Amino acid sequence: MSEQNLFAQQRANRRRSTVLVAIFLAFFAWIGFGGDLAYYLGTSGAPPTAYHHTIPWFGIGATLLGVGMTWFAWKRGPKQVLWATGAWQLLEASSDKEKQLVNVVEEMAIASGLRKPKIWIVPDPDPNAFATGIAETDAHLAVTEGLLTALNRDELQAVVAHEMAHIRNYDVKLMTLLAALVGVIALISDGAWRVMRYGGFRGGRGGRGGGGGGGGGKKGGAGPLALVVLIVWLITLLLAPLVSQLLALGVSRKREFLADATGAQFTRNPAALASALRTIENAAAPTKAIKRGTAHLCIADPMGRKLSSKQGMFANAFATHPPMAVRIARLKAMAYQYEKTGVLPEGV
Repeated sequence: MSEQNLFAQQRANRRRSTVLVAIFLAFFAWIGFGGDLAYYLGTSGAPPTAYHHTIPWFGIGATLLGVGMTWFAWKRGPKQVLWATGAWQLLEASSDKEKQLVNVVEEMAIASGLRKPKIWIVPDPDPNAFATGIAETDAHLAVTEGLLTALNRDELQAVVAHEMAHIRNYDVKLMTLLAALVGVIALISDGAWRVMRYGGFRGGRGGRGGGGGGGGGKKGGAGPLALVVLIVWLITLLLAPLVSQLLALGVSRKREFLADATGAQFTRNPAALASALRTIENAAAPTKAIKRGTAHLCIADPMGRKLSSKQGMFANAFATHPPMAVRIARLKAMAYQYEKTGVLPEGV
């Protein structure tokens, strides 16, 4: 892949990231203000003494909650991810494997033009790795103990290059934000269902049942529209968590291909990453220290799910990573081309 084409893909991914974040925020706004609209229409035919929903409390509350939780997750997300895995920071290498890791990270920091990230070790025998952070200047790179044991130096260098590529391509920043947004959507959806279940539109229904002729006239105009808005709102509540998860997974899968190619640019050795991915894929057990919520950050699906090895529409929608066989095949093709011509091929 040429430098020009690589940078073009990075710019395109950043544009798509902006669109995806805008979609998430639109979900927040609709879940809140859509509920306000339905409640307003539902209570508009109530008598003067009944409750009339005129101030959009749901929309204001949902938006503020979403912004607040997203900001908190954005600031604290990386540390929470590392804490959840039980990772410990490698401040001074004490073994040959640890010294090798430090040396490789320093090499790839130079190759990528980035500041050396903080290095963390995850106490898990399954080989895996991930990067997290909110900025290039404050990035964290974590590898499992199993990865240090399973890979040789070239393979370890390739995996580190892949994670450095995520940092350079602004993936870690985006994926931290997306993880927070998916969680906020789930929380808002659950809260809205609770409001509907326990609060519902009782004031509106009760008011219309005992209202006079004036109330009945208002009901005739607002009732059908309120019902339509309510149905659309309920469908949104049902689908929002699923749609947001699919969007997050889709972003994650596309970025794995880009990080593979970018990492190959750093090392000039695509075959080493192909070999490392094969070793990781053949590992017997899932990475137990890494939980479902951060699975998309890893170089390979830590849950050990067979879906990530499948191809097709269903796998493309629900797997956290593209099929390992496809990634390995692409890297081998790049290695073959590089061996013959000395130039990495165009495309991922």
